[in-house]
Amino acid sequence: MKAPLLALSMLALLCGVAAADSNVTPRGDLDSAWHQFHTLKKGHVAFLGGSITEMEGYRPMVCELLQKQFPDTQFTFTAAGVSSTCSTTGAFRFQEDVLSKGPVDLLFVEYAVNDDQDAHHTREECIRGMEGIVRHLRRVNPSADIVMTFFLNESSMEQYNAGQIPLPIRAHTEVAEYYHISTINLAKTVTSRIAAGEFDWKKFGGVHPAPFGNRIAADMIAELFQAKWGAAPQGAAHPRPFPEKPLDEKCYSRGRFMQVAELEINAPWSIHVPDWKSLPGGKRDRFTKEPMIEGLKPGSELGFAFEGTAVGAYILAGPDAGMVEVSIDGEAPRKVNLFHKHSANLHYPRTVMFADTLSDGKHTLRLKICEEMDEKASGQAFRALHFVLNDGK
Repeated sequence: MKAPLLALSMLALLCGVAAADSNVTPRGDLDSAWHQFHTLKKGHVAFLGGSITEMEGYRPMVCELLQKQFPDTQFTFTAAGVSSTCSTTGAFRFQEDVLSKGPVDLLFVEYAVNDDQDAHHTREECIRGMEGIVRHLRRVNPSADIVMTFFLNESSMEQYNAGQIPLPIRAHTEVAEYYHISTINLAKTVTSRIAAGEFDWKKFGGVHPAPFGNRIAADMIAELFQAKWGAAPQGAAHPRPFPEKPLDEKCYSRGRFMQVAELEINAPWSIHVPDWKSLPGGKRDRFTKEPMIEGLKPGSELGFAFEGTAVGAYILAGPDAGMVEVSIDGEAPRKVNLFHKHSANLHYPRTVMFADTLSDGKHTLRLKICEEMDEKASGQAFRALHFVLNDGK
């Protein structure tokens, strides 16, 4: 037992973790992950987030840290970062992109930046997505461990320098405290160190950190591991706190993608891979071979029955993204603008919610493409990778 502990201590020192960082907040324990990695010598570690998780940044550094700490352990590492996406999208793709890969022992999750600058979430929306992810994981694996990391942008630095806590970090911390989840507040640490003149924003690397900036994040995670595993954990895997009452009863804890087989699609709607070469706007390779639910003509309607408390669509909103009218259970329709501020130059991935506070039961949805367009849009297109539901099937 002593050799692995010594290795962790030495690794932390080599990574530059010389002193405790008050922005590393250990909560509860990580005994379940320790038992899985050290005793059973097998573990599934998943990383969920936006572009900061998708890039080759802090994620491979943490994988290397774990592999060095547990050299005899057979790890499965799941990289589930999707650029531009927020915690809402994360909650709905969690089943397919993470849980379908096998039981998760340790989850790293980051959405502080994207819930701010991409989604512009309210506190309620931040909690609804992040708590949904936490409760979904703990429902299928009560012993799973979770670490939240708060990355940063210029806005979060300005707020910390003004004595304020950025809204997504404040909301995600509420979830972390409620479920006894450890947090890494990289945003506050970097803001303080830049203010102290240790380095500048350019050296850190900006919103998508340079290796220097990602190393700071990995160092802080190493410090958390040292705090939790620096003395041999005595406990085995055990259930984590799972309050019967969630912070938000409409959180997306049963989020999933609606499968194509559940839909009846008729002309002029289609499910196919769009002819991307003919469409203006940037395209990300990860989406260009994916079938889309596509409608292009104003007045086109589709509908389906569903169960649950929320329904929406995981879309690509490009230069020609339109507007839709949505009616739930025959009520008066409301308009939803699919165009995003980044749509002008990119087929932008985002989740738009059509209803998120429904009674838990059976419902119907009717959707129609509008004649009306955003003033910056060049068309009236609807392209969805999936409809999303909060029903837990």
